[in-house]
Amino acid sequence: MSSTKEIAPRREAFALEAYFDRLWPLHRSITGAGLRATLDILAEIMPHARLEVPSGTEVLDWTVPKEWVVRQAYLIRPDGRRFCDVGDNNLHLVNYSIPFRGRLRLDALQAHLHSLPELPEAIPYITSYYAPRWGFCLSHEEREALPEGDYEVVVDTDLVEGALSIAEAVLPGEVEEEVLLSSYTCHPSLANNELSGPLVLSFLYRRLAAWPKRRLTYRFLLLPETIGSIAYLALHGRRLIRSLVAGYVVTCVGTAEPFVYKRSRQGGSQADRAAEAVLAERAGERHRIADFRPDRGGDERQYNAPGFDLPVGCLMRSPSSSYAEYHTSLDNKDLISFEAMEETLDAYEAICRALDGNRRYLNLAPFGEPQLGRRGLYGTLGDRRRPLERSALMWLLSDSDGDHDLLDIAARSGLGPELLISAAERLLDAGLLRSLATDESARLPEPPDALEGRRDAAA
Repeated sequence: MSSTKEIAPRREAFALEAYFDRLWPLHRSITGAGLRATLDILAEIMPHARLEVPSGTEVLDWTVPKEWVVRQAYLIRPDGRRFCDVGDNNLHLVNYSIPFRGRLRLDALQAHLHSLPELPEAIPYITSYYAPRWGFCLSHEEREALPEGDYEVVVDTDLVEGALSIAEAVLPGEVEEEVLLSSYTCHPSLANNELSGPLVLSFLYRRLAAWPKRRLTYRFLLLPETIGSIAYLALHGRRLIRSLVAGYVVTCVGTAEPFVYKRSRQGGSQADRAAEAVLAERAGERHRIADFRPDRGGDERQYNAPGFDLPVGCLMRSPSSSYAEYHTSLDNKDLISFEAMEETLDAYEAICRALDGNRRYLNLAPFGEPQLGRRGLYGTLGDRRRPLERSALMWLLSDSDGDHDLLDIAARSGLGPELLISAAERLLDAGLLRSLATDESARLPEPPDALEGRRDAAA
């Protein structure tokens, strides 16, 4: 797969690339110095609080592992040449390798080597977080060419009592109802599968922080995949159940491939409806909707676990199952497009605007069409044109019965959320709509009897 970089340069693409270049060399894992250094850099864009969960902490059915320390790791061939040096490529060392020093014959060393015959030029990304082992990763081409003989092995690592690091930033709104944005910070030297997610999430924070006002509260999390989200849910899952109205895992957003939206487990959640409405308007046919699957994906599986059942979806460009470079050294800067990442940033911001503007309304003049012309909402010259602005007004007046929210109306009408939000504001200003509170129930009034009285009198 190759990235199709057809999108014109955009204003934030250069900044995204600059941060990518700073983050790329860091040796990340689910714990450790590389993860914290990554969070330190991203704090320049997204100031945050740091949550440190100590090693050995029981979190739901899991236990936070010891912290991994890497000093050096490499192999030396029989001719004295060094290779598989983690200093040259972070992927050379199996992530979470335990320490080892010694000399092994090639046939014994092979049990600790990992390569991909189907991608002979790629270095695979291999982890062993919860089982003690050591190993090295290399291209299959290099592995096949290794000569017989004795090899020196140096794995200078350690597992120590430490902590798992989570970054959390909150943008408060007028209400406590929340939108969750979550991404990973644990994969080393992977571009689409790793760095695209935390970069888009952090730049999205900066955009939403600049909004003049927010109705909803927005919570941003940067954490190691699986164990990080499980730890966070163990600590704050009850609060999320009470307050979360929508959420998204931001990952695999680095390429210029068409958008793919993976629904929440609930299906039809507010998160799903907002994402699908925005993609229908912005991407047209250039997007795909996928149902939730518990056997694929990342942290959306934890947030959607049946005990929590949080409405969390995932908007991506190249999901892990869709590109051959996944979890290999080929998932590098050449694969991604920073212009496409900014386009994805635009889409995520549009989704947040749709959520922020999503309300139920009650039509205050529901008997026949109100006269929009005298309120400046309708042209005084009748002709055959039907502008979208007028359609938005009419759809809102038709469906604002207290039961349908704005995203329902977007789905029924085919109109974009942004257009409907603008139209709703005009109708509110004209006194034709009333916004309903989240838990407020309201019904349309009974039909007036004034005309019946006049008819009876005339008779």
